Amino acid sequence: MQQATVPRPINFWLYLGIPAATALGLILLELTSVDMDLATLFFDNASGQFIGRHSYLLENILHDRVKQGVMVMGIMALVVFTASFFIKRLFGWRRELGCLVLALGLSTAFVTPLKKITQVQCPWSLTQFGGTETYSKLLEPRPATAKPGLCWPGGHATTGFCLFALFFALRDRKPRLARAALAVAFVAGSVLSLGRMMQGAHFLSHNLWTAVFCWLIGLGSYYLILYRHRPVNVPAIGRGAA
Repeated sequence: MQQATVPRPINFWLYLGIPAATALGLILLELTSVDMDLATLFFDNASGQFIGRHSYLLENILHDRVKQGVMVMGIMALVVFTASFFIKRLFGWRRELGCLVLALGLSTAFVTPLKKITQVQCPWSLTQFGGTETYSKLLEPRPATAKPGLCWPGGHATTGFCLFALFFALRDRKPRLARAALAVAFVAGSVLSLGRMMQGAHFLSHNLWTAVFCWLIGLGSYYLILYRHRPVNVPAIGRGAA
């Protein structure tokens, strides 16, 4: 039988401090025009559209196909997790697989409820970019409208940032592979976020909030399923204490 893996120590000041500092920075960002300034850079006044609005690469590949790929990965993780209850070779990975499934599930499930609660408009819907809706920041009251926004936090960004779940699932058993997964999550989330910004679907802050939420979900899942269940080392019978 495979021996239980001892979780590596966590520096919670680092693992919680960075997202907390990022969240504080995003709240302070509300006092600036950075979101709108960046969106303006991606808007072509001549055509009256965002430069990536009808891009095949951004819409069909980086949006549709990549999302489908991550959905397939999530389904496969669920199937393998279920199989770990029946296939002896997978018994030892059950907790890691459970952590992965939980983190992936929560990372993709939290977005829609928050969108409906916050009702933040997308850049492409705003009057500044040829739309009909009035701009309001996250912490400001929403102007009256017949079509509430559904753009905070960034939904497609979760397709990349939800891969933080892989980092936490692999953290103890495969540290090098976990670091690679962390890099992939950062790069994928950033690229997908930039793509949606170029299309006018989201502001920068929308996507950064998504990254914060996905990280905290991954960390919370890891703590509850793997870190809290550290195996207790029991001295072998017949051996004296060291």
